[in-house]
Amino acid sequence: MSAQPDHAPVAPLAVLAPAAAAQLLAQIRAGRRAAVWGPAFEQDWARALEDARHSYNLAPLHDVVRAWQARLAAAPAVDAFVASGMDDSDGVDLTDVLGRRR
Repeated sequence: MSAQPDHAPVAPLAVLAPAAAAQLLAQIRAGRRAAVWGPAFEQDWARALEDARHSYNLAPLHDVVRAWQARLAAAPAVDAFVASGMDDSDGVDLTDVLGRRR
């Protein structure tokens, strides 16, 4: 018998740098989707900032940064899929999965 727990401990979330949002916005503005993604990030950030002001909790800001980091990381794979010409007609609309943005 082992004295080890039978479940894996949950790893703590990585701490974001204070300038993470500014660096992320600079990356977004440097990309080819800047015209669409820049305002969308700014809108998400403003909403999260307002939520954080009311709740005294920085989690909404961290959530926005993490979501946009993931979006930027996935963009090359999405571009490659779209460029491949594969049939995506059997896909599910993302709003059906995640719900509408506020």
